Amino acid sequence: MSTRTEQDDTLAMLRDSLARYLDDNHGFAQRLHALAKADNAPPPFWQGLSRELDLLGAALPESQGGLGLGMAAHLALTETLGGALAAEPYLSTMVIGAGLLQRHPGAEADALLARIVAGQAVLAFAHGEPQSRHARDDVQAQLVREGDGFRLDGRKAVVQAAPWASHFIVTARSDKGLSLLVVPNDTPGLRLRAYPTRDGGRAADIAFDNVRLPADALLGAEGGALPQIERALDEATLAVCAESVGVMRRLLRDTLDYVRQRKQFGVPIASFQVLQHRLADMHMALEQAAALTASVGEMVDSASDDERARAVSSAKVAAAKACKAVGQGAVQLHGGMGMTEELAIGHYMRRATLIEGQFGPPAWHLRRVVKLRAVVT
Repeated sequence: MSTRTEQDDTLAMLRDSLARYLDDNHGFAQRLHALAKADNAPPPFWQGLSRELDLLGAALPESQGGLGLGMAAHLALTETLGGALAAEPYLSTMVIGAGLLQRHPGAEADALLARIVAGQAVLAFAHGEPQSRHARDDVQAQLVREGDGFRLDGRKAVVQAAPWASHFIVTARSDKGLSLLVVPNDTPGLRLRAYPTRDGGRAADIAFDNVRLPADALLGAEGGALPQIERALDEATLAVCAESVGVMRRLLRDTLDYVRQRKQFGVPIASFQVLQHRLADMHMALEQAAALTASVGEMVDSASDDERARAVSSAKVAAAKACKAVGQGAVQLHGGMGMTEELAIGHYMRRATLIEGQFGPPAWHLRRVVKLRAVVT
C-alpha cells in the first residue's frame, strides 16, 4: 500500500465484505446446526473466504500473491470473525501457519502458501504438550536424524483446528534445539483424537509414533526455531485480542438492545442509574482493549523481540480483563436467560471466557512483562 489512507480504505473494504458475507451465511441458526453435528466436516465458510472473497492472502506480501497489509489485515479480519462468532481456522492457518511459512521461504513452503491462499490447504500449529502449560520452550517431542530425513516421536495436546487441517506445523526438540516441521495429515504414524471445543471450534490431541519425514519437511535451520515460535505465538495472541474486540462489541450491542426493551416498574431497565454505570464500565473496558490492540498492531511488525513481547502481553492482559467485565456483565444484565443455548449471548460469553486463557491467562502475561522489564533495567 502506497499511503496510510489507501491502506485504511482497503482494510475497511475487507471488513465490510467479510461482514456482509457472514451476515448472509452465518446466522445464529446455522451456528446451532453446526454445533449439533458430531462429525469433523470441513469449516463451512473457508472456501467462501478464499474463492468468493479472496481474503486469505490479504496479509501476505505482494510477492507471494497477497495485498501486503501484514498484521493490520489479521486484526481487521479476526475482529470481524469474532463479531460473527465464526470458528474458521484463520488463526491457525493464516496468522501462525502462513506467517511461519513466509518467513522460511523455499520451494515447499512457497507451494504450500499458494495452496493456502487458494483455499486448498488448512494448517494447524501442533506445539502445546500435556506438560507444557504455556511455556513456549517446553517441548518434549523428539526429532532424530535418520539417513536423509528425520524421525518424529511425541504427543501434542489441544491442537486447535487439527481435525480440519491438511498439514501440521509441528515443533520438536533435537540435540540442536527446537525445530519446526511441516507434516501432512496423512503421514504414517500420525494419529488424532478429535473433539469439539466449547466455543464451537474443533481440536485434537495428536500422537506422532515413529513418523518418518523427508529432509525438506524442516522449516529453517534445525535447532533455531524458538525465536520464530515466540513471534508466531505473539502474533496469534494479538489476533485473539482483536477477535475479542469483535466478540465484546456483539455482547455489548445485544445487552444494550435488551436493557432498552426490558421493563420493570413500567420503564426500561436502561433508565436505572446503577445499570447505566455498569454499562459504562463495560464500554470503557472494551474501548481500552480495542485501543491498546490497535496501537500494538501498528508497531508489532517493526518492533524488537522484547518490545513486541511486552506490548503483546500488555494487550492480552487488557483484553482478558475486558472479556471478563463485558462477558459477565452481559450475562448478569440478561439474567438467567443469558446462559441458555437458545440465546446468542451465552455463546459469545463462552468464547470470551476461553479467550481470557488462550495463549496464556493474564497472570502469565503479567509475569512475562515484569520479567522483560527487569531485563531492560
